[in-house]
Parts: sequence; structure tokens; C-alpha cells
Amino acid sequence: MRILLVEDDSRMANVIAKGLRENSYAVDVAQDGAAGLYQAAINDYDVIVLDVLLPKRDGYEVCRELRKRGLTTPILMLTARASIDDRITGFDAGADDYLTKPFSFRELLARIHALLRRDSQLRPDVLKIGDLVVDSISHRVSRADHEVQLTAKEYALLEYLARRAGQLVSRAEIAAHVWDDTFDPFSNTIEVYINRLRKKIDGKHSLKLLHTRRGEGYMLDVRH
Repeated sequence: MRILLVEDDSRMANVIAKGLRENSYAVDVAQDGAAGLYQAAINDYDVIVLDVLLPKRDGYEVCRELRKRGLTTPILMLTARASIDDRITGFDAGADDYLTKPFSFRELLARIHALLRRDSQLRPDVLKIGDLVVDSISHRVSRADHEVQLTAKEYALLEYLARRAGQLVSRAEIAAHVWDDTFDPFSNTIEVYINRLRKKIDGKHSLKLLHTRRGEGYMLDVRH
């Protein structure tokens, strides 16, 4: 899943981004409202984490503009303002949730996960494809009741494919949701991670779950 973090405090932005990446999220960071609007226009995000007090254009203004453009991506607003009026202003601007500073990182993760669950296109927390089980809360993966050890990025790629099980997923879609804006589209990074997953997920199993369609993309499915 790919997140846009719009936060002008560089120290806080670095801490939040680092924590999110350690939890298998791809993160792009914008440090002012105008940059946040630009990033949201050129990339497809699963969640936007938006500070209220921003240079150039504040969070309320950014949120209103995004909704005016028809963007339906869940927006979580961060602010030091704790009054009811401030919360109402955020919700009226189009925010889906509101988190007051200071906050625990665990709560931020929980709020983001809750916003992702609201998307009707996403499947339940525990995803099952044949005897493969992917728990999106604990990030634990097992195949035939044996735990599979994955890196954060391997897990992120697997969960993305698992949430679209049975569907052909292109390289462009994977790059847009599993990697951030530093990704080189001409590299073979995706192929490398697909091969790593195939070894760990399919290994010596007779039933292969991870499939490649050359020139088209990848699919996680039991029917092949």
C-alpha cells in the first residue's frame, strides 16, 4: 500500500515515514500543501496523511481541493488543534479521520489500517489463497501451516497481490502501490522480488500460486 504523507516538520515526517516503511508501506513525503496537491495529482495513493498547519496551502484547503477534484482516497488529518470546532472543520473539508498531536505511532497505524478496511474493494484482514494465509494485521504469512519469513517489501508485494487474487496485476500497478516515487521503472526490481516470493511461497509445493504472464503482469491464483 502506498501512502502520501504531507508534513512540514521534517523531523516528524522522517519518523513517521520510517515507521510506515518498516510496516511495509511505501511512503512519499511532501513538505507543504502545494507539493501535496501536486503529488496527489500525479500518483495513485491508498491513504493520504495530511497535517493541518502547512506552508503555502493549509491542510483544510488541500483537503477541500482534493475532494473538489473528485479524489476519493481516504484522508487522515494530523493536527495540534484539539477543539471540536477544528475537528468539525476537518470533517467538513472532506477528511475521513482526525488524529491529534501528540499521538502514538501504534494509534496512527491502527487509524490507517481502519481507513484501508473501509474501502469496499479490499478483502478481509486475513487473506486466503488455497493453503496460503496472509494476515494483514500481524503481517504473518503461512503456507500449508508453515510460517513463511518475508522482508517488509516482500510482504508488501505479496499482500498487494493477495488482495487482488485471481486478477492480473501489471508492473505499473505494482510500482504505483508497492514502491514510492524513487522507484526506477526501467529497473528489474519487481522481477527480482517476484522471484524471491516465488521461491518462498511456492518453493517445492506442487501447486504453484504465483504466476507470470510475460509482457502482461503477475497473478496470485490457485486455478493455474
